[in-house]
Amino acid sequence: MQSGLRSGGVVGVGLALPDRVVTNKELGKKLGVDEDWIASRSGVRERRIASPGEGASDYAVPAARQALAQAGVKPEDVDLIIFATNTPDHIVPIAGCTTQYRLGAVRAGAFDLIAGCSGSIYSLAIAAQFIATGIYETVLVIGAEIMNAILDWEDRGTCILFGDGAGALVIRPVPRGRGVVSFSLRAKGEENPTIIIPASGSKMPPSLETVENRLHYVQMKGQEVFRFAVRAQDEVCQEVLEKAGLSGKDIDLFIPHQANVRIIEGAARRMGIPMEKVLVTLDRFGNTSAASIPMALAHASATGRLKEGDTILMTGFGAGLTYAAMIMRW
Repeated sequence: MQSGLRSGGVVGVGLALPDRVVTNKELGKKLGVDEDWIASRSGVRERRIASPGEGASDYAVPAARQALAQAGVKPEDVDLIIFATNTPDHIVPIAGCTTQYRLGAVRAGAFDLIAGCSGSIYSLAIAAQFIATGIYETVLVIGAEIMNAILDWEDRGTCILFGDGAGALVIRPVPRGRGVVSFSLRAKGEENPTIIIPASGSKMPPSLETVENRLHYVQMKGQEVFRFAVRAQDEVCQEVLEKAGLSGKDIDLFIPHQANVRIIEGAARRMGIPMEKVLVTLDRFGNTSAASIPMALAHASATGRLKEGDTILMTGFGAGLTYAAMIMRW
């Protein structure tokens, strides 16, 4: 952080998951593939799937309540809610406002942030700036997704990867030397067709034709995403390490976006971070997009993987295409 500015860090975490667990065995029967094929292709062994009619805010609210309780912060003391999602309850109104009302965060502003799977790191960076400048004291960052709502369950290249859930982080001033140390937010818009939902926006409004052609579901060019992720994560992680004056050897815990186990292993190897220092939740939660990093942080905290003073490297990539990384001292 720049001299004279405050440090913003995580002081409370929360996690909320659907009750329904869908295993590879169950999904494999539906798709006509072997359960081991799913695991070997993705690293996912099971995922949580929300019930019909449930929205992102239905999981954001309990995750946020848990995080606020852990931080010892009342909802009415929250200044701002940043809701990272690609699957809001509605296009209008935004999920951030729905969550603000349901929490009773009567003083808080709220907005949704859509930046693909990088959305939570983008949100954390924004929250840290509000804290650093003294404009706000308490910012609630939420990542929540109902990915099953935008999946084509006949497309085995995508539907095997994703899951639903929410993670929440309370960001407040922390002692200098703790909290956010460095970050980088990047984008390559020229590659945006690589991950796309063709219909439902203003360019292609819903119609009988778009529904019949299954254009309201995620379409992804898997090999292109893989190549981009390998290159982009390495680039942006090296950038934040250099900004912080650190190397991979200084990292206590590496939390990558939980997209694919081969991408995770490759990223750790290139930075010289042993796998015992890498947090993997992909096997039990699947790819939860913008909720991936907050959920992983909450899981790491709950399972004792995080200790005070640990140096954490987080990175993400996703639709846009966006990519981002952040170093935080716990």
